[in-house]
Amino acid sequence: MGATGTGKSRLSIDLATRFPAEIVNSDKMQVYEGLDIVTNKITEEERCGVPHHLLGAIDPDSEFTAGDFCNMASMAMKSVASRGQLPIIAGGSNSYVEALVDDDDYTFRSRYECCFLWVDVSMPVLHSIVTARVDRMVDAGMVGEVRKMFNPSADYSRGIRRAIGVPEFDRYFRFGESSDEVVRARLLQEAIKDTKINTCRLAWRQMEKIYRLRNAKGWKVHRLDATDVFRKHGREADKVWEELVLAPSMDIVSQFLSSFEHKEHVDARQLRVAAMGTAAMAAATH
Repeated sequence: MGATGTGKSRLSIDLATRFPAEIVNSDKMQVYEGLDIVTNKITEEERCGVPHHLLGAIDPDSEFTAGDFCNMASMAMKSVASRGQLPIIAGGSNSYVEALVDDDDYTFRSRYECCFLWVDVSMPVLHSIVTARVDRMVDAGMVGEVRKMFNPSADYSRGIRRAIGVPEFDRYFRFGESSDEVVRARLLQEAIKDTKINTCRLAWRQMEKIYRLRNAKGWKVHRLDATDVFRKHGREADKVWEELVLAPSMDIVSQFLSSFEHKEHVDARQLRVAAMGTAAMAAATH
């Protein structure tokens, strides 16, 4: 688990390349097809050959609810497990993860034990991360990507158009491109600023949700402080990531899985791993 920009996708790939695993996406915007830059979808190269499910799979104009996610994620997990692989559920939409794990009839809990990993970054550092990431997204072509989807009569409460970085550019596309250069530049900067502000607000809401799941609902969450990773650069940052995030995560997952291997009623071939947010590991109990 973790707020946007903390390294959830990176950890899910790191784990999936060290355990026999496939990844099920739980980000409510990344499930949609399109807007790869805006929604920060992991690229083919970054996937390192690890199969991904529910990533860019849904029509961008359709509604995709938490209930839809639960149904499709459950089917994906069953499919992954049938191949002897471990399902890793990765994404920042904690409401989807909560709906899956704490379903009304506790079906998920009756089938799986969960191990939640939380990649945490201090809020001041995280704000710097997400604002810099928006700048990189703009450099990568985000404005042009959103322009292709712009529709003056579009409903920003439906489908992929709810994604941060889409409604924020409405005024720029609606008025800016027919205005003089000064007005156009001002509207563009306002759109970028609003995207940064709303991304920071999203990160705060995600953090509040994790605290609620841990403190109010009693989820056992393993916290991994990645703040120092983002204070470093290059190889030094990679080294700190391995020391503070990856190595502890691998130990936690290994211990979690080994706790089931000695139980006679659990077939080793039926062990499951689900990574929520950045990781919630789940092993089938029957």
